[in-house]
Amino acid sequence: MTALTIPAMANAHSHAFHRALRGRTQQGTGSFWTWREQMYDLAGRLTPDLYHELARATYAEMVAGGIGAVGEFHYLHHQPDGTPYDDPNEMGRALLAAADDAGIRIRLLDTCYLTAGIGQPAEGVQRRFSDGSAEAWAERVAAFDDDRVGAAIHSVRAVPKDQMAVVAGWALSAGRPVHAHLSEQPAENDACLAAYGLTPTEVLAEAGVLGPRTTLVHATHLTDSDVRTIGDSGCFVCMCPTTERDLADGLGRASDLRAAGARISLGSDSHAIIDLFEEMRGVEMHDRLRTGVRGHWSARALLDCATVDGHASLGLDDAGVVTIDPASPRTAGTGADDHTAVFAAAAADVTQVVIDGHVVFDGDHGRVGRDLAAAIDKVWQ
Repeated sequence: MTALTIPAMANAHSHAFHRALRGRTQQGTGSFWTWREQMYDLAGRLTPDLYHELARATYAEMVAGGIGAVGEFHYLHHQPDGTPYDDPNEMGRALLAAADDAGIRIRLLDTCYLTAGIGQPAEGVQRRFSDGSAEAWAERVAAFDDDRVGAAIHSVRAVPKDQMAVVAGWALSAGRPVHAHLSEQPAENDACLAAYGLTPTEVLAEAGVLGPRTTLVHATHLTDSDVRTIGDSGCFVCMCPTTERDLADGLGRASDLRAAGARISLGSDSHAIIDLFEEMRGVEMHDRLRTGVRGHWSARALLDCATVDGHASLGLDDAGVVTIDPASPRTAGTGADDHTAVFAAAAADVTQVVIDGHVVFDGDHGRVGRDLAAAIDKVWQ
C-alpha cells in the first residue's frame, strides 16, 4: 500500500519543560491552580543544562509525531532567585540549541512575565520569570540577535496593561509575531474585570496588541463581543484541546472564532499529550460537545490548522513532509487520505519526517522514549 504523506505540522504553543509533569499532575483532584503549584516546583529545579536536555528530548518527541516547527512560549529566564545569568538569555539559548539538536524549526516566543497577578509583585519561583519591567524585557530580548526570537505577553495577570504596548511594539518593529495567553480561566476574566472594568480581550485591544501578527492562546472563556473583536482584528487563535481538557479549562469556541474571521492554529501546550493528530480531532470534538452538533470542521480545514495556519501564526513557511503508515491498527481500512490523517492517525503512525530536505526522524519511536526517560529522570533526581 502506498504511504500517506502530509505537510509537516506546526506546534504553535509549547512549554517544553512541562513535559516532565506528564503522569504526575494527573494524580488526584484539583484545578488549573493546583496544577500550577506542581508546575512551579518543576520550574524551580531547572538549570540551563537540564533544560537543554529535557527540551531536546521533548522536541524529538514532537518531530517523531510529525511536527516540523514549534512555538516555544518561554518565560523561564533567570536563576531561581531571579538574578540573571551571566548571559541573561542563557535559558533561551538552551532552547534554541535543543531545537537544533532535535532537527525542529523554532520560534522562541520570549515571554514578558512581570507580576503574580494584577497588581501583585512576582514571588517565589515567579522571580525566575520576571525582568522587572517591559522595558527591561525588551532590552534583554534585543541582546539575543537571533531572528528566530519572537515575543509573548504571558497574560493580563502577568503583564500590566500599561506595559503591554512595549512588548507589542518590539514585535512590530522587529517584524516578529507576538503571542499571549487569553481567557484561559474564568478567574482570570473576573480579576481583569475587577481591575480594569474590561475583559482580557478588551484590555489587549486597548493596549494595541491585537492584529494579524498576534496569536491568542486558548481564548476559552469569551463573550460574543470578544469573539467579534478577535475576528475583526485578524488574529490567530491557538487552540490546545488536550491541555484544555486535561486542566479542566473548558471548551473553546473554535468554529465561532473561525466564522468571525480568526485563523485557528494548534498547540500541545503542557504536553499532557504530544500528538497534533489528536489536537486536530479535539477542535472538532470540542465543538461537538459544546453545541451538540457534528461536522463543524472538514478534515482539510483541520489539517490546515495544523499546517498552513500553524506555520503562519509563527511567522514561518511550511518546510517539511511527514509520512504516515496507512496500515497501522489505527489507520488500516480508512482510505489513506486526509480523513485518515485527521480522524484516524496518531503520532505513533509517523514513519518518517523530512525537514528542509533532511530526514530528521526515521521511524525509531523507541529511541525517542528512551531519551525522554533519561532526561526526565535527571530533572526529578
